[in-house]
Amino acid sequence: MLSYTNAPSDQPLLECTIGTHFEQTVARFPTRDALIEVVTGRKWTYAGLNAAVDALARGLLALGIARGDRVGIWSPNCAEWTIVQYATAKIGAVLVNVNPAFRLGELEFVVNQCGMRMLITAPSDRYSDYTAMAREALQSCPELRELVFIDGDACQENEYTYDQVVVAATDVAPVALAARMADLEAADPINLQYTSGTTGFPKGATLTHRNILNNAFFIGEMLNYTEHDRVVLPVPFYHCFGMVIGNLNIYSHGAAAILPGRSFAPASTLQAVQEHQGTSLYGVPTMFIAELALPGFADYDLSTLRTGVMAGTSCPAEVMKRVIEEMNMKDVAICYGMTETSPVSTMTRQGDNIERRTSTVGLTMPHLENKIVDPDTGETVKRGQIGELCTRGYSVLQSYWNQPEMTAEAIDQDGWIHTGDLASMDQDGYVAVEGRIKDMVIRGGENIYPREVEDFLYRHPSIQDVQVIGVPDEKYGEELVACIILKPGAAALSADDVAEFCRGSLAHFKIPRFTNVRDSFPLTVSGKIRKIAMREEAIARMGLGT
Repeated sequence: MLSYTNAPSDQPLLECTIGTHFEQTVARFPTRDALIEVVTGRKWTYAGLNAAVDALARGLLALGIARGDRVGIWSPNCAEWTIVQYATAKIGAVLVNVNPAFRLGELEFVVNQCGMRMLITAPSDRYSDYTAMAREALQSCPELRELVFIDGDACQENEYTYDQVVVAATDVAPVALAARMADLEAADPINLQYTSGTTGFPKGATLTHRNILNNAFFIGEMLNYTEHDRVVLPVPFYHCFGMVIGNLNIYSHGAAAILPGRSFAPASTLQAVQEHQGTSLYGVPTMFIAELALPGFADYDLSTLRTGVMAGTSCPAEVMKRVIEEMNMKDVAICYGMTETSPVSTMTRQGDNIERRTSTVGLTMPHLENKIVDPDTGETVKRGQIGELCTRGYSVLQSYWNQPEMTAEAIDQDGWIHTGDLASMDQDGYVAVEGRIKDMVIRGGENIYPREVEDFLYRHPSIQDVQVIGVPDEKYGEELVACIILKPGAAALSADDVAEFCRGSLAHFKIPRFTNVRDSFPLTVSGKIRKIAMREEAIARMGLGT
């Protein structure tokens, strides 16, 4: 049997726009909680959130924002992020998600690459002087015409405060907004997400209403979301995880979004679950590891939790067991995908056992197809064999913005997008991700998939977190390094200690030759571990060649 699955569904795809579908949800649940911002204590019902969205949308129309104009948002998580997301969707502006960690050069690249007209920016904080960098971009980027400050003073030409834009709504009648919405189509591009490539500048994945609304909706269906769910969201909105699996999913089912803070903090996240009776919690595995490691973890009341989403990277089995047993998340799901697939292309199902939730990333999502191919020949491999995972269907991005050559490289003539991930498919259609093609370590001619070694090392009683990387070696080509974060109070681990633990359980060539005990791993803003950065650090520290 070949490694191919499709997932037809009796439930048809949604063929409306994000704004239209949101208004349908508002009509069903006008008085239910929609958005709670824990830090400020602000709350919105669905009717109240829709009113805030419409006010901002009409204000943007008053400033002349046209259908298809690119409007950037550069901010950590906040209620205004959500309102901007839906306001731009209602007027047909393309929302450009700007990574909050970007510095001026990266911001200018994104602004110029997409021809951004307006940038909505967060107030400066101790990490980033958003205001100063935004003003510099306004001067240096010819197509950028307006800045909007979520909080702060607009004291220069072509600057507005968020409140000023809302006040400008009085100049635009509600019928004008309704007319704009009626002119939009599901196939219109509505979102630009810049993927964090490992080399070179990021590419702008162009996503449509149809792409991200349907992906969000079917994720919610798989999670059995209803208007009674309350979802705690510590994951960043600028990323598909927060914006699609989070906001769009939640608001397509009448649930409530609980924002614990501007960025992830384990204590405030669990406090939000306890205080607001969260039924679902999101995070990448490193977030759950940090929550479980809190000194007072057992004191939090997490009894209302039932489900949640882990995504971004594979979850170690020991972590998953603790999440299910100690956090009460019996129905927690693993989602796999990429920005270019809106983002989820496979997902575990309710009732899947621990093994399937840790050793696989689930089954193909409704209305999508997945296959695994030989990276060299492009031929579909047999079940159980490792190859490159490819996805086809409604979720595949429209294009990379103004980059037709890169679009053609990623999407083949038959509409399959090549993920760059190594995977296998079992006889039941469950997909296991073995790692990135570029992360695979080749030692003495043997292919080593780091995740297999990592999963084993998580069993060590002293290891809290571990990542395995390859470094250059004259004799074998590459050797393994186990980068380890120890549990609090654990004794130091040497390379010999790790090797002894592995002996008899792993093939000799899979046993790490080196260890690097450290306090943390380099992360992206979305919480993914930057293995390339770790490899570069190790090479420099060990004095190795490239």
